[in-house]
Order: sequence, then structure tokens, then C-alpha cells
Amino acid sequence: MNERDALRALAADLPHAGDDAAVVDGTVITTDMLHERTDFPPGTTRYTAGWRAVGASLSDVAAMGAAARAAVAVYADAAFDPGDLDRFVAGAVDVSEAVDAEYVGGDLDEHVEFTTATTAVGRVTDAGAVTRDGAGPGDALCVTGEWGRSAAALRLFERGDEESVERANELFRFAPRVADGLALAGTATAMMDSSDGLARSCHQLAEASGARIELEREALPVHPAVDEVADGEGERFELAAHFGEDFELVCAVPESAVSAVSEACPAGLTRIGTVREAPEGGPRVVADGDPLPDRGFTHGDE
Repeated sequence: MNERDALRALAADLPHAGDDAAVVDGTVITTDMLHERTDFPPGTTRYTAGWRAVGASLSDVAAMGAAARAAVAVYADAAFDPGDLDRFVAGAVDVSEAVDAEYVGGDLDEHVEFTTATTAVGRVTDAGAVTRDGAGPGDALCVTGEWGRSAAALRLFERGDEESVERANELFRFAPRVADGLALAGTATAMMDSSDGLARSCHQLAEASGARIELEREALPVHPAVDEVADGEGERFELAAHFGEDFELVCAVPESAVSAVSEACPAGLTRIGTVREAPEGGPRVVADGDPLPDRGFTHGDE
């Protein structure tokens, strides 16, 4: 059973699960776990790991259209190296401060591999939280930022030379889109972050909203680093749409509001498709008219 199947199995007992974060009396709460083997390629610095781990949870707060307030983390390793620990905390502090939140500590433990579990909390605004299930026919499907930076980083980590690894660490330190989520709150009808990749996020949003999503491949804004590592146009789209872990926002926005809300998003907002009525037996997500595979990052995939 993979991660998504496990979540579906739990849905009957946890009816409020399924969004990027839980909302309790206006407080947004989310938690994530990352492992060295699956999430931190060789060459990832502890500073980058601290930034990326805490940033992943802050991204979930952003996806709810909430203001980030604080974050904590569990740091576990086979041994505690003071320099590594200091660098991890420095990354956690810096990414928190980048979105006007505070890193307030956590816990230490021993483990067979470097592992971190992070929790972030935020606060919804008067506009309320944005969930995944509100997209309706006629809405524009939009994304923030540029896509494929994490895929490009992995390729650069694999090269292994000092310059490539330094560049890869820079790419891995993404900016959580909290300011953009706040700009979209009250306008976006549905929203989530792209930790599992664009294609999978679109499938999840379409399933939650009971809708169909039609994408335009050429409209997707691709990070320039992808062109440094991709082998042709087909792989370029593959890395941007299916790899995952870019932590950008995917959202549905009423057609009439796209222009105004785009100007309010610091990372930029690009329309890449349209939400349609749910098909009867047809594909949930298509790109240029062809079914877009539900393929991306999922824990437990073979």
C-alpha cells in the first residue's frame, strides 16, 4: 500500500483529513517527515536540509491561504555532530524568517539514518482557509512560480562535482509561497501545494473537486535550470510536471479574477489550463487533449 492508498483507507475514520493541513479554530497545523535515503541526495548540506524540511511544512500552510506563525522539528541521526546540528537549525531559522514565521525549537533523537519531522502552524485570515474541493467548471487552473527546480537539482547532485552540488543545494532551498497563498485566499476556489508534482496535484485537485482539468503543456512555466539538464523537450516537460517537490501552489481561480490576483502574487501566477465538468468515464486530467498520467512522487511507490 502506498501513501495515497493509505490515506484513502484512513478517510472513513478521519473525515477531516485530505487537505494540505488541518484547521482547528482558525489555527492551521501540518506535519511532515523526511529521510536521508528518500529526500536528501548525497551532497545535501545540513543547512539545506533544515531549510527544505521546515519549508515543506510552511508550504502546506501557504496552500491553505494562511499566514505562517511558527515551526518546530525533530532532528534524528546516528550521531550528533554539533556543526551539522547548528547548520540544520540555521536553515530552519532562515526559511521561517523568510515567510515571517519563527522557528521555535523541537526535539533530538537517535536513528539509523538522518531523519527529520517538522510541524508548522499558521493562522487563517478573515478570508478563511482554501481547500482542495471547491474548483468549479469555468475556473482557470493556475500555478505560482517556475517548475522543475527540484528535478534539476537532483540531476546536479548526481554529477557530484563541487560546482554542481553547490548549485543543487541552492535549487533545493525553495521559497515557501506563503505570501502568494495569502494573496489567493478569498479568491481561489481550490488550492494545494505541489509536493507530489504538477500532474499528481492536478489529479488530486480534480478528484477532490469532482471536476476535470484541461492543461496546456506550453503554458507551464519551467525553471531555467531544467534546460541545463533535460534531454529534449519531452524530458523537459517530464521533469517539470511529474518529478514533484517543487512546492509551488496549484489553484483554481474564477476567470474574472485571474488578472487582478496575478498582480498580487509575488512569485507570479500563470494560467495553465481550465477546470471543466467531471467526465463520465473519461480521464480526469488531460494535457493538450491527451490523458495526463497520474504520476509523481508518492511514498511507498515501487
